[in-house]
Amino acid sequence: MRDTRTALFMIVMVLVAIGIVMIYSASAIYANDRMQDSLYFIKRHLIYLLAGIFMMLVAMAVDIQTLKKYAKPLMAFSALLLVLVLIPHIGKETSGARRWFKIGPLNFQPSEFAKIAIMIYLADLLSRKEKTIRSFLHGYLPPVLVLGLVLGLVLLEPDLGTAIAISTVGMIMLFVSGVRPLYIFASILASIPALYMLLFRVPYRRKRMIIFLNPWSDKRGAGFQIIQSFIALGSGGLLGVGLGQSKQKLFYLPASHTDFIFSIIGEELGFLGAASVVVLFILFVWEGMKITFRAYGQFEKLLSMALVCLIALEAVINIGVTAGALPTKGLPLPFISYGGTSLIFHLTAVGLLLNIAKSSEVYR
Repeated sequence: MRDTRTALFMIVMVLVAIGIVMIYSASAIYANDRMQDSLYFIKRHLIYLLAGIFMMLVAMAVDIQTLKKYAKPLMAFSALLLVLVLIPHIGKETSGARRWFKIGPLNFQPSEFAKIAIMIYLADLLSRKEKTIRSFLHGYLPPVLVLGLVLGLVLLEPDLGTAIAISTVGMIMLFVSGVRPLYIFASILASIPALYMLLFRVPYRRKRMIIFLNPWSDKRGAGFQIIQSFIALGSGGLLGVGLGQSKQKLFYLPASHTDFIFSIIGEELGFLGAASVVVLFILFVWEGMKITFRAYGQFEKLLSMALVCLIALEAVINIGVTAGALPTKGLPLPFISYGGTSLIFHLTAVGLLLNIAKSSEVYR
């Protein structure tokens, strides 16, 4: 699988390089105005990138079977972090959400670590329960209880977007591992009332849903951001207005270097530039699933599939939000958005994928 590993690595590095260029382009003027330093965000991004590369190398070097043995401690540690971040004066609160630890000048988001930890844990648990996986009590209930614990802690932050991503990938892992579809379908039906309450009984989320259906109903308020995203994407045309020439990043489009960076890509690099990014993610999924299909053991198959699905899902959600196809969610575009912790653990996921590919070569 050497060719697959090389292709996957090169795809990720191209996406990271696009991210570096576009973060500087989207943030320089804003950073100069607010921080008196046009390089403020790109310097921090490069620090996170170096940390991410280090974690990717660690993930590539660790023995996969050793990682499997530490699945439970990793899960327990991630749950502890999710609890600690909810405690006042320990977790950092921003705009009513308590999702970060402040470490010096940088922030750490434990839910990003929890995404990887829960996937390692579920891959280990489900691979050990191959013989009892179709049993409700012994095969289905244990992983769902742990998954529910993590989702509950993430929702308390609150972070519905991350919770949806984790639950979706978790259900895919359960289905692929051989759990009875009836159990999964019943769980989805049972979760609908809770999802309704989360979406329509929480005022700011209800407003997001209304704005998703008709952004122009509040074009100067809640609909402002998505309308500006439409303008950015529409202004790019086929070839774009030119790198660095975006007008929407001039204090029109909020979060232009984070959640809505794809809009700036569409404006500056046009349809061809935006489509190239989409193609790169499709190629990432293609090469990643090659690793899954050729992986040696059940643990490796489940973990690699989960990591590929997570990154693909987050890319789909982010691009869907910027294009107005999905309601606004706070998920960054993998490898490209300024996001700090997300970049570190996306690169960690890539390291694990490369590790699985390499270890599968050895066993074969």
